[in-house]
Amino acid sequence: MRALLLAGTAPVAAAAAQAQDAPRAETAARESDEIVVTARFREESLADVPIAITALSGEDLASRNLNTLQDIAQTVPTVDFRTGSSNKDRSIFIRGIGTITTSPGVEPSVATVIDGVVLSRPGQATLDLVDVERIEVLRGPQGTLFGKNASAGVINIVSRAPTQELSVNGQFGYYEGDEYRVRLGASGPIAKDLSFALTGLFANYDGNVRNLDTGENVNGYKRRGVRGKLVYEPAADLRFTLAGDYVYSFENVPTGIFRSTDRVAFPSGTVTPNPALAALLAADGITPGPNNTEVRPSFDADVRDKNFGASFTAEIGLGEHQLTSISAWRKWRNRQHQDWDSTGTVTPAIARGEDVGTVDADQFSQELRLTSPRGGFIDYVVGLYYFKAIARERYQRDVTQIVGGAPVDNQGVANYRTELDNYSVFGEANLNFTPQFRGILGARLIHDDLAYRHARVATTATGVPGIRPSFASSGDTSATDYSLRAGLQYEPSEWVNLYATYSRGYKGPAYNVFFNMQAFDVEPLAPETSDSYEIGLKASSPDRVASLGLALFLTKFQGFQANFQDTFLGSLVTRLINAGEVSSRGIEGDLTLRPARGLSLSGSLAYTDAQIDDFLCPASAGGACANVNGQPLPFAPKWKLHLDGSYTIPLSESLGLELQTDYSWKDETQYSITQTPDTIQPAYGIWNASIALVHEGKWQVRGVVKNISNTHYSPFISYGAVAGVSRFVPRDNDRYFGVNASFDF
Repeated sequence: MRALLLAGTAPVAAAAAQAQDAPRAETAARESDEIVVTARFREESLADVPIAITALSGEDLASRNLNTLQDIAQTVPTVDFRTGSSNKDRSIFIRGIGTITTSPGVEPSVATVIDGVVLSRPGQATLDLVDVERIEVLRGPQGTLFGKNASAGVINIVSRAPTQELSVNGQFGYYEGDEYRVRLGASGPIAKDLSFALTGLFANYDGNVRNLDTGENVNGYKRRGVRGKLVYEPAADLRFTLAGDYVYSFENVPTGIFRSTDRVAFPSGTVTPNPALAALLAADGITPGPNNTEVRPSFDADVRDKNFGASFTAEIGLGEHQLTSISAWRKWRNRQHQDWDSTGTVTPAIARGEDVGTVDADQFSQELRLTSPRGGFIDYVVGLYYFKAIARERYQRDVTQIVGGAPVDNQGVANYRTELDNYSVFGEANLNFTPQFRGILGARLIHDDLAYRHARVATTATGVPGIRPSFASSGDTSATDYSLRAGLQYEPSEWVNLYATYSRGYKGPAYNVFFNMQAFDVEPLAPETSDSYEIGLKASSPDRVASLGLALFLTKFQGFQANFQDTFLGSLVTRLINAGEVSSRGIEGDLTLRPARGLSLSGSLAYTDAQIDDFLCPASAGGACANVNGQPLPFAPKWKLHLDGSYTIPLSESLGLELQTDYSWKDETQYSITQTPDTIQPAYGIWNASIALVHEGKWQVRGVVKNISNTHYSPFISYGAVAGVSRFVPRDNDRYFGVNASFDF
């Protein structure tokens, strides 16, 4: 099996080569492991692209039970992930930069792209990967080519293409805790010039959190999915691809698993004990703590999510040029039922609430680009792009309070909608001064039109915890701006690539449209822009025994769009603001070694200093914000490390025994921009290992153990809506074992 990051080991079959042919066989094997990426809309060697990229093999991710972007965040030091009770609340961070909001009027900072199609909302990107060829993580602003929401980076997902011969493939996994995964696929020709690829998925996990009231496990999932492609190639310079996918998921992630009973007063950030919550949890038999995995809610929260779409891609040869058209439609249907207060009993000090929310989001995109041939003084990609997204949401909250010794019920229902139209023209070119020295120049001119409508009807005229009074508003805004990339690239030899680039990032205007929207939320946020400087080195030894990648970067953001927490009517609220200026600087390194046949060692390290430079306290907070200048951004650990090693012992010409292990370490991480002490996750490390019987290119059976040292951690810690500090429990919170088998014939 290839190493998860960057490169891989030589095939088992090479071990049976004759002694005199061994050097030649090993060299050929290493050359065949060259990683090809499409980060610039061309097929290029990873080592030749002047961008900091991590490439991940879909096959290897699946074999190690890494099936979502949240899973892979542990293996890529520059990536972090904000989890939540619903995928509507989740988002991705690169180099410490990401977007924390549930508003449909805000773009993510990290773009997720599937087969050339950009996803409009962060929550859509948390779908099961189903079946992918590879994942490319592009670090830093990528707005010139990838467009509307790539100010911090891009997650580029490439699914499997149809094969030229009929083949079937599958994966069967079973893991401790009654987690199982079944994936079956087929690919091959249907008729002359027509081929297909089809994959189906069935997965289930009971969960690792105990509901003391029902005695059942929660924090699990059910997933069903299918992805397919039809490819028609009537001529050498004509290719048409029709692709579609559908993923359904059911999750019962608890809204809150109590870590402590502290409460916080915003905007000051003052933390005090909460004896009322402590007494309630004690009566419920729950002991809050950093490894608490027990809850007793009013009901089990659940989220039902449908994520589906289709695209049509035409690739047409125009002489030596290629014209590519991608037309895509996507829909997202999300239904969530949440326990707002995370407790099971209403008391005079703690209200009880129930939330029911729906998301109906639709998007259409059309991209048209022209790619020139390579080899001349200038080669380029130019194009036009249009994107339209409409999101309709309904949110209902029912709150019960004890007033004068008697329960009082109140309800709020909000209906809101956002509509975004994005138009752009873009291009990027290489200026080949010599075969070894070139300039890079790219730009994207962008226009955004954003509008919203919001109406909330509440039974309370003055407001109660969790429900503001009735309110209605609407608005629209627009902006025209640009992204830019300029740089130089020098290759002093076939094995060394040096580059230096400047990039200007852009993220469009925004509205904080959500259930409890009120008067100070109606003004639009200005666009977020950034200036990024990067110097990089990619090198390998002539025999490919070693490869190295280094990147130094500095990115400064202006008008940073961030969530600021506050207290309103006794409960926590968030205010989306242009928080001011922040910066991210650091160094990243990737190293792969293949010192002997069958042995592969890889490591990646990131130092990221992502901090708040100049925080602008919003006027609505009355100037009472705590001073957070110089403090770290949320989800931005300073150090992250991932090590991976595998050794294949040849058993026969085509059969081998693979021993594999990996270790990930993450520095102390603050999860809140307000820098509250209870939302810090201490540093921790996770050690995994596996052993596999591998038939080269045909099948493998792998035994897996995750979190060998039984290290407990929380991928997200936050203050509850009413009181207390809640943690989220990851799948590998405790050591577990499993078996994974796959085949490809």
